[in-house]
Amino acid sequence: MKVQLKQIASVQMGYSFRARLEAVKLGDVAVIQMKDLRDDHTVDCSDLVMVDMKEVKEHHLVRKGDMVMRSRGLMTTSAIVLEEPQNIVVASPLLRIRIENPDRVLPEYLNWYINQRDAQAFLHSRSIGTAQKMIGKEALDELEVFVPDLSRQKNIVEMASLLAREHILLHALAEKRDQYISELLMQYAKGE
Repeated sequence: MKVQLKQIASVQMGYSFRARLEAVKLGDVAVIQMKDLRDDHTVDCSDLVMVDMKEVKEHHLVRKGDMVMRSRGLMTTSAIVLEEPQNIVVASPLLRIRIENPDRVLPEYLNWYINQRDAQAFLHSRSIGTAQKMIGKEALDELEVFVPDLSRQKNIVEMASLLAREHILLHALAEKRDQYISELLMQYAKGE
């Protein structure tokens, strides 16, 4: 079944801070910024900037399974929050995507789907701006998403996870091989 993203998830603009973020060691709210989105499409919550926000509304707070979308720049990918966050908000210009019914769509599946070539091509075609490309909430709302049954979604997420793990291992193996061959060549150069 194919549906528009707005039928299965809500999209909200990140919290707009009036001034530059002032980090406070004992702040009461953590902030997800662009730098916290990892290449593996997850959000790294280990080193978030803490700020003082006296009045943060409940709808701004991030939940486990929420996705954070890059809305500006060359990359328009999303990343998922995998752990249960405590008082975390998403900073603008990032977008927060929240599944409305997790019994129908797995957050991990939607995160995978948004990062696939077809979805990225659609988003790229809807980006606005010349010097700085930007994806608006409306374009994301209109993204068409194929929603298979939950067991198929789980299978896709598992396979994608295994593929990502394979890429990591192959990269590590290639680096070790390069180091080994470089060492052998250096020994050969020295006449050893």
